[in-house]
Amino acid sequence: MPKAYIIATVKTTNLEQMLKYREWSGKAIAELQVKVLVRGGAIEVLEGDWQPERVVMLEFESLEKARAYYDSETYTHARKVREGAGVLNMIVVEGVA
Repeated sequence: MPKAYIIATVKTTNLEQMLKYREWSGKAIAELQVKVLVRGGAIEVLEGDWQPERVVMLEFESLEKARAYYDSETYTHARKVREGAGVLNMIVVEGVA
């Protein structure tokens, strides 16, 4: 079964509120034993005009496990806490088996 990855870009508009979101998303990551591949760090654009402020990449054993994380009670709460804290774009993608 192929792994799955959640990839998100984040632009913060309310740092205090975003820090609360990060706390709750961190709780969801710990509860569901999610493997964090990227969470912040330096960004260097190699091609194109994409200028993300922050990138997050999470690894899951399957697409179903990624959806279970996203739909979990803790991460659902994190999403509610995040409302108005910034702009987030997120996708889930299956990896190569």
